[in-house]
Amino acid sequence: MALSMGGAISLGITRFAYGLLLPAMRADLSWSYTLAGAMNTLNAAGYLIGALVMPQLLRRFGPSRTMLWGAVLASLFMGLSGFFIDPVALLTQRLLAGLASALVFVAGGLLAARLGTLAPSRSGLLLGMYYGGTGLGITLSAVVVPLVLEAAHARPHGWAWAWWALALACFAATALLAWPARVLARLTPAGAAQATAGRVRWAPMAYALMGYGLFGAGYIGYMTFVVALLREEGASQGDVMLFYALLGLATVASSRVWAGLLDRCRGGEALALLNLLVGAACVLPALTSAWPAMLLSGIVFGGVMLSVVASTTAFVRHNLPGPLWAAGISAFTIVFAAGQIVGPTAVGWVADGPGGLARGLVLSAIALWLGAALAWRQKPLPAQPAAA
Repeated sequence: MALSMGGAISLGITRFAYGLLLPAMRADLSWSYTLAGAMNTLNAAGYLIGALVMPQLLRRFGPSRTMLWGAVLASLFMGLSGFFIDPVALLTQRLLAGLASALVFVAGGLLAARLGTLAPSRSGLLLGMYYGGTGLGITLSAVVVPLVLEAAHARPHGWAWAWWALALACFAATALLAWPARVLARLTPAGAAQATAGRVRWAPMAYALMGYGLFGAGYIGYMTFVVALLREEGASQGDVMLFYALLGLATVASSRVWAGLLDRCRGGEALALLNLLVGAACVLPALTSAWPAMLLSGIVFGGVMLSVVASTTAFVRHNLPGPLWAAGISAFTIVFAAGQIVGPTAVGWVADGPGGLARGLVLSAIALWLGAALAWRQKPLPAQPAAA
């Protein structure tokens, strides 16, 4: 649970809290939806850069130190976002925050996978708990951001105070993260430093990689714009707080719901099923604005979203030898980040045209369902020896 603070910082706050700030920032700074989406596109580009440099960082510093330094930097960049109104400066901050969050999320996922080797019968649950920590960050953001926006609404650029509050939350979570980082560094086997030295072949897991890349493109459109859609349809600040909090709590609960599936499925079946469900959650707000349906959409989305991520780590753990886990996780992280680069701007561009945000979410659902179809074709891998 303490290790899950890595998920809370890297995605729950650094990535997803922006969706709560977007309506206020867009109204104050007169942004188009395309520019608003570009903020998360640059965040995803930074995430991609972080994923690409991870093998070198892991070789040099190990996962524990990489995760902690990434958490400190992500917290710092979150706070700096409150000091700028210029779009270029804010885009730069989102880029740097994305890079730092990748260091936290990937290194933490590797540590969670190693922790699972100490309790193989519960490895799926442990992975789900780590990724489910993202829900803690989402829930905290759902409470903090609306309260701060309300308290600071009379101040010029009152949304800046929400960035600073979120940065404080990230620093507090980083302090909690220091303990599992230290313990897991001691538990690392003597030869585990070689875990980043091998290379993994992408071709045998191409269908899973493509399915996960499309997940990255599809889910991020929902997380970027769903709050803006709620506000467009007349949801109050309290409604938004309830919606986002339930989404976050469902993310936390998902670790137990899908643990058995992650333990059983060695191919792309888990990724396919979960992509299908996330797509259904995305398309629901485009079909109806009824409040119970919107809540159902958020609960289903939260209850599945991070289990998709956990399914790729489980796939790596099932199909690759331990020395290749870091390389396998990095491969999935790279395609995930590439998908996230495309998603927000594409959805924003569609939302600026006829049909608005609802049509943009249909685009997200189509990407997710295509990803499900591709992932379903992924078979378990043959034995893959480590290569220098």
